[in-house]
Amino acid sequence: MGMPRPVLLTTAVTAGALLLAPLPATAVPGRDVPRPHPVRENGAPDAATPLGASANRAAPAAGTAATTAPALRKDGGYPRRTVLTPPPANPADKSIKLGLTPYHSLAPRLNALQKLGNRVSVEVAGRSAGGHELYLVTVTAPESTREAREQDRMRELIEDSPAAAAKDRRIKSAYKTPVFINNNIHGNEWEGTDAALRLIEELAKAKDGRTRDLLDRNRIYLNVTANPDGRIAGTRANSEGFDLNRDFITASQPEARAVRQIGVDKQPAVMLDLHGYVNGTLIEPTTPPHGENYEYDLFLKNSYANALGMEKAVNDLGYTPGEDGVEAPVIPFRDQEEGWDDWPPVFTPQYMAFQGAVASHTVEFPMRVNNSDYETLPVAELRRRSAINTDIAGAVMRATLTYALAHRTSVIADQIETFRRGAAGEAQRPVSAQTVPGVPGIGPEDVYTTAFPRAYVIPAGGGQRSAPAAARLVDHLIANDVQVRRATAGFRLAGRSYPAGSYVVDMHQAKRGIANVILAEGRDISADVSTMYDISGWSLGLLWGASVEKIQRADGALRVPGRTVPAASPTGSVAGVTGGGALRLRLDDPDELAALNSLLAQGVRVRRAADGSAIVPGSARRQAAVLADRHGVVFAATKEKGSGELRRTRVAAAVTPGERFALREMGFEVLPVSTQTLNAGFDWSTADVLYVSSGLEYGGLNPAARTALDGFLDGGGDRAGRLVALGSAGAAFNTAAGLLTAEPVAGNGDANGVVRVTNAGGPVTGGAPAHSFVYSPLWFTGLGDEVRVDQSYGTGNPLVSGHWRAAENGTGGPTDAAGRPSVVSGTAAKGTRVVLFGTEPLFRAHPKGLFPQVGRALLGAAG
Repeated sequence: MGMPRPVLLTTAVTAGALLLAPLPATAVPGRDVPRPHPVRENGAPDAATPLGASANRAAPAAGTAATTAPALRKDGGYPRRTVLTPPPANPADKSIKLGLTPYHSLAPRLNALQKLGNRVSVEVAGRSAGGHELYLVTVTAPESTREAREQDRMRELIEDSPAAAAKDRRIKSAYKTPVFINNNIHGNEWEGTDAALRLIEELAKAKDGRTRDLLDRNRIYLNVTANPDGRIAGTRANSEGFDLNRDFITASQPEARAVRQIGVDKQPAVMLDLHGYVNGTLIEPTTPPHGENYEYDLFLKNSYANALGMEKAVNDLGYTPGEDGVEAPVIPFRDQEEGWDDWPPVFTPQYMAFQGAVASHTVEFPMRVNNSDYETLPVAELRRRSAINTDIAGAVMRATLTYALAHRTSVIADQIETFRRGAAGEAQRPVSAQTVPGVPGIGPEDVYTTAFPRAYVIPAGGGQRSAPAAARLVDHLIANDVQVRRATAGFRLAGRSYPAGSYVVDMHQAKRGIANVILAEGRDISADVSTMYDISGWSLGLLWGASVEKIQRADGALRVPGRTVPAASPTGSVAGVTGGGALRLRLDDPDELAALNSLLAQGVRVRRAADGSAIVPGSARRQAAVLADRHGVVFAATKEKGSGELRRTRVAAAVTPGERFALREMGFEVLPVSTQTLNAGFDWSTADVLYVSSGLEYGGLNPAARTALDGFLDGGGDRAGRLVALGSAGAAFNTAAGLLTAEPVAGNGDANGVVRVTNAGGPVTGGAPAHSFVYSPLWFTGLGDEVRVDQSYGTGNPLVSGHWRAAENGTGGPTDAAGRPSVVSGTAAKGTRVVLFGTEPLFRAHPKGLFPQVGRALLGAAG
């Protein structure tokens, strides 16, 4: 990209002052009565989905439609009061040291803020993984029930009939711009929460005309802390160990689902996500590559202009490098060439662009107060830094509100245009000096567009590899506000026939961008940039285990007999066999593994079929019927008897949080282990198999721990020792323990994405998808005679989508991996059954169609 982009000086917006004078606490009849807390997830007060709970059509798996955060209230006007119950005081809350607001003080503070007047409403948007309430604050001018309903009508018209909305005079004059401010999604990046509380108080009290105008024309939504677990503990992740700002698209965690629901229900046009710590203050928009499914011309126009206003507001605070240690703000689009991109939709601001945000930003505060700084710096210095960060957070919030007010008409028009293009099926407009006037430095390196297909079909019946996977994918699309139709009769599209019950995603719809993000295979961007900030490929269409067919072209309107559905139809069934005949349960889906593990936990004697599936005795039909309904799985009739018994498997797991979560989602009992826990003494009689991908080094074990581990791996009696190992840490463990003869070869450590694979079938990869996911990919050479190849990378260039280059010395690229073994297994000389993965089938609990490969391996199928 050459020289840094020039600074545009003509469109900067000055942040308006908000006065602190009190506003009379005028009650609004019928709308100031305190309300009880709303219903939690799954329709039960304070319900928590247990770890390992799996999908069924009544209550699908985490991340699907029925377990999203509850839709926020649409009854009545504003304010909508909730009397929050404060949690017990926690003196160990890590924010206290910084002079910031601990989580237990938020509820009393918000209760008090609601009493300041008639502008502040509080709702509980959900609960964290650790059970803490998520507080959503709405600040706006009072609205009667009729006025609120009119806002809902206009919001729905913008999405459902954007062409009509563009001509609607009432929208132009009266629709309130939804502005969403998300705080503290990384738990140890605290200060956005405190700035939000200050802002709420200022807006509640201010009497000036500018503030009244702001609240008459905007609804301001503030997620006070998106990660209370991490705020309390001083950790980036939530209590499950997940980085929530990597969980969008997967939505495995309740906090991410709650934010997603806010996006769906509120349809923000402008959005901020507050983070730390980058000095100077980093304000998006980003460097290339830019997400190819955005209407990026509309997005860049607004995001860049708002960034300039935020930059000015930060500079106006007067902090300097010499006196305060605060460097000048950085706008990556203008000031950097690459390395801070908006390509993956896993980050909150990038995800919100698909829910209608035309200005959406990550902002990184400058003064580090977490990690080692938190532990080593004096309290006074930490509090000085936190105070600066809080000031800066407040400045960017106020500047953004000023932008939303000053550009209200064009911001709403651009959101409508985003949706109109999708509904009309129009092509994207590549960014250029002509399409985005006023933004300097746009070059060909900024142009990322895609050709949207006409439709996607998720076929029913024989055209579908996995009924539970298809239902899960459909529910996930709907949870992301994608319209899905279910055919009531057979139909033809683009020369292909599909049966009744098939699902169709018409890509002429407002939110085609998120539909394509989820279903498309993605793109290989390896040649476009040298480095990426995070993952570069994520296709749910290829990785979630369902069959998905792309319809590139279709003449005219899609004539599919059917209706738009609110959820996938039930998929579970039990074959009507006579005489107590056996049942076959395929193990190609995580829900099928969960059903199997439930049967085993109930003491049902299940045997293994030659293809790796499970043979369930006819005597267990009653249990099978319950599980078919609960998990949406199919128990088919079979005459096969099976060979060898499947047993309940307890997994000693040295794994990442995402892998641990995925194992529990499949119903495995997980016993966390590490080098430290084994050295402290571990009872191996409680475990059936060892799974190693992180945190366990064979060479780091003391003699007693190594002896105990070797005894477990050597096995004894009729139960051989078992090891499943993944990635470089797992392969190193296998080598150090002297087990399977297989030499690991590491690809480029920065590589990641979706790859083509060839499955050999059999017990580990039988029924597996033709694609996998890699992150720091690995393959195996020098295989011993005892080693079986279960899966290999595809020939040629196996990378379908993502970023995978050769290293500087020319090695480690995708062509080096082509045709090489990616998953191998066998029985070592010691008798240990081993499976080695060079792929990442459980990565961040995301590629659900790949989970069964690990599940089958853990069940001992490799033997």
